[in-house]
Amino acid sequence: MRIDLHTHTTASDGLLSPRDLVYAAYRVGVGVLGVTDHDTVDGIPEALEAARGLGITVIPGVELSVEEGEEELHLLGYFVDFQADWFRELLAELRARRVDRIREMIRRLNELGIPLSLGEVARLGQGAVGRAHVARALVAGGFVRTHAEAFERYIGRGKPAWVPRSTLSLERAIGAIREAGGIAVLAHPGRSSALARVAALQAAGLEGIEVYYPEHTPHQVARLLALARELGLLVTGGSDYHGDGVSTGAALGGQYVPPEVVRALWERRRVRNAVSEMRS
Repeated sequence: MRIDLHTHTTASDGLLSPRDLVYAAYRVGVGVLGVTDHDTVDGIPEALEAARGLGITVIPGVELSVEEGEEELHLLGYFVDFQADWFRELLAELRARRVDRIREMIRRLNELGIPLSLGEVARLGQGAVGRAHVARALVAGGFVRTHAEAFERYIGRGKPAWVPRSTLSLERAIGAIREAGGIAVLAHPGRSSALARVAALQAAGLEGIEVYYPEHTPHQVARLLALARELGLLVTGGSDYHGDGVSTGAALGGQYVPPEVVRALWERRRVRNAVSEMRS
């Protein structure tokens, strides 16, 4: 059985609907699937419904992005209460900020002589519109050949159409995941400088780090595993799948994640629920 705890759907910037993602997971032998769209949980009900009868366990999740100085960091939240009104309202606010950011990016692209519109970008996404949709619109319009070129020439950090993100602080994002009953995990830490702050973030409620990730080298995996053991952090992993042919992430189920990762996640959730029941 394959395990993939980091995937995206059309609710954010993935190419497959939640239902089709589950069906695709079934076809490649994924038995535990984390649905972790950017700033939205709208795809989770459909994914849960599709998984019934297929023998697939869907873990409801979310991925929050935060700006820390000159760096963008990502947090994964597992087992979040996707029906909580306050949490959905917070995510809706973050998505509105996304639209404002994309609108400014489009304005800058227009100044560069690229006649792109918000409508063209929005048509490529059904939920949380982001830079991936801008990249796809640039490819569709013939302005660049690939998504990677779109980021390298126009919308990557420091490029002519780059616009900083207006987000929560890292600590507030961790707190929001915790308040929603979720387990906060630092995503793909091998790509960031946040490792130096992991102990401080753990004090703020961080409970895990994503170790098994397509871009992590064997050396990084070993280092992250050692850090997790030292601090008593959970370990997670996944493909960061956005769709076949998309440069981000790996193939669905293509990143090895050992079974003990899921067992530890479920145990942490069980303990959390037991403590919550005792307090109530």
